[in-house]
Amino acid sequence: MSYISVIGAGSWGTTLAHLLSDKGYEVTLWAHEKHLAEEMHASRVNSIYLPDVRLPDDLKVTGSIEDAVKKARYVVSAVPAQYTRSVFTEAIPHMIDEAILISVSKGIEKGTLLTVSSILKELTARRVAALSGPSFAKEVIRKLPAAVTIAAEDSNTGVSLQEIFNTNSFRVYTHDDILGVELGGALKNVMAVAAGISDSLGFGNNARASLITRGLVEMTRLGVAMGAKAKTFSGLSGIGDLVLTCTSPLSRNYTVGIKLGQGLKLRDILSQTQSVAEGVETAASAFELSKKYAIEMPIIEQVYLVLHEEKDPFSAAKDLMDRSLKSEFYG
Repeated sequence: MSYISVIGAGSWGTTLAHLLSDKGYEVTLWAHEKHLAEEMHASRVNSIYLPDVRLPDDLKVTGSIEDAVKKARYVVSAVPAQYTRSVFTEAIPHMIDEAILISVSKGIEKGTLLTVSSILKELTARRVAALSGPSFAKEVIRKLPAAVTIAAEDSNTGVSLQEIFNTNSFRVYTHDDILGVELGGALKNVMAVAAGISDSLGFGNNARASLITRGLVEMTRLGVAMGAKAKTFSGLSGIGDLVLTCTSPLSRNYTVGIKLGQGLKLRDILSQTQSVAEGVETAASAFELSKKYAIEMPIIEQVYLVLHEEKDPFSAAKDLMDRSLKSEFYG
């Protein structure tokens, strides 16, 4: 059974559906917006998220969640983290018992502080995996070289999914640390906001490199406290994705940071885009997690204050630099 369902027709979901359909799998892409599903079915173009890309003729598009998942052996979750619970509460009753769920979203749910795979495990006993790494949709869909990692609960599932997603331009590695892979993908979005602010304020390359390095420390510190493996954060889903999103305007979160540094208000920034910047909500969840696990995360804290307490970005940067002096490595 090679039928695959991709839930979520944003840029990343559409890209993965395109990639899998090109490999010859029977793929259905589900779009939340009924008008978008109808338009994509008729025109073979996702005019909102990937207007310059024609979808394969064999790729099915639907606005019905039941039709999308009812015979899928593999179900890819590409909806934003904050909508995962509601979408899959509706989808799971229609799935076959053998379905395997693969999370490709990067965020932490508000309130519960759960990663996407943890949300899915709350909702179903089916096997769950997570795919993450440095992978801008606009480059992957152009078949530019990229490498990611897929973490699964058992090695057989991991190897099977590796073979399904791997192409000659999209290299997939296996891993067994689902939590670490997801935390890296989620937390790097918050660091990307910080990097955007720094660049917008004209702080230069030294500041960005320092943010990336110390951001990785914070990500690893929290991950280990939550039960993830430290080495995961030195891999593709950690430092790899962190470097990518902290250095490119293709990153939605980096762009949010740029605009915050220019003095724009968050509500105005978010109203100007249809794409979801996961780092905005994840900053609040990460800040709560730092308190829950008593982990020092000064960059996360300052990004949270800028995003959700309207702290002046320059003052946030000053407070980071004026902290008490410390050893680089401790504990």
